[in-house]
Amino acid sequence: MPRSLVFFSCSRIYGWSWRLLHVVTVHWQDSRWVEPQLRFLKRFTSGPVRTYASLRGIDPSLRGFFDVAVDLDGNHPEKLNALADMVLASADPSDQLLFLDGDAFPIAPISSDILKGLQLAAVRRDENLGQTQPHPCFCFTTVGFWAEIEGDWNAGHAWETTTGEKITDVGGNLLALLEGRGIEWTPLLRSNRFNLDPLLYGVYADVAYHHGAGFRRPLTWRNSLPAASRVRDARDATRIPSGVPLVSRLERSMRYRRGLRREQRATELDLDRIDAQSAEVFGWIVDEIDFPGRFT
Repeated sequence: MPRSLVFFSCSRIYGWSWRLLHVVTVHWQDSRWVEPQLRFLKRFTSGPVRTYASLRGIDPSLRGFFDVAVDLDGNHPEKLNALADMVLASADPSDQLLFLDGDAFPIAPISSDILKGLQLAAVRRDENLGQTQPHPCFCFTTVGFWAEIEGDWNAGHAWETTTGEKITDVGGNLLALLEGRGIEWTPLLRSNRFNLDPLLYGVYADVAYHHGAGFRRPLTWRNSLPAASRVRDARDATRIPSGVPLVSRLERSMRYRRGLRREQRATELDLDRIDAQSAEVFGWIVDEIDFPGRFT
């Protein structure tokens, strides 16, 4: 029997009031985040914990560190939903439920205080062009509430960014479920006192750390949407009047391709810089017990 379940059984025998905390996480093609995530979970949880992980492309020897480890198909929100269904199949409604991205973990004790009297608390990344949805990098609730609202991490429901574009992303449908029922939730906002990057390496409400883009290149809405806008502006800066259609279309095409190449080169250079920066910060996570202090 996994250690967490033994602990849970003892809590029943001796009458302890701790509720079981179910932690759902997804790791993909990079094993290095398993150790720090589990280390910080152990440090900041005081009661029984049961962990559920999707491990695609992860060293098989690490599966034993989770209570439930599976290799799921599908995209990120589909995997989160599937793992949550596994929790709901056997958990008590009063149990706690914590969703974590693979490159995220708590940096303060996990308790119901995080909810501030509401039923769900989650990171809200206002800094990412005004995203309004709950983000699964850190989302805390109860099993019963998740079952009641039929929680769904899929994208779909859209909102308008601070630059005027309509977008959707992971958590969009969850936002729609909450808004549709008139349910207030607790947003955990970025609380960095020091920022190496305006979006990455985020501390939220001084309770959670999210590295950001830990399993992929760090291309985000914050750089892709403005770049696309600049390409469109370059395309539309034509000088030949539309009354000369053939030549005008040729100019628009040339300006578009030139603008696209320029933005692609600039983006690649920026991604290389962020990759190096990300590796340095990961070194702090591995080597420094109190590394969040660098940002707080």
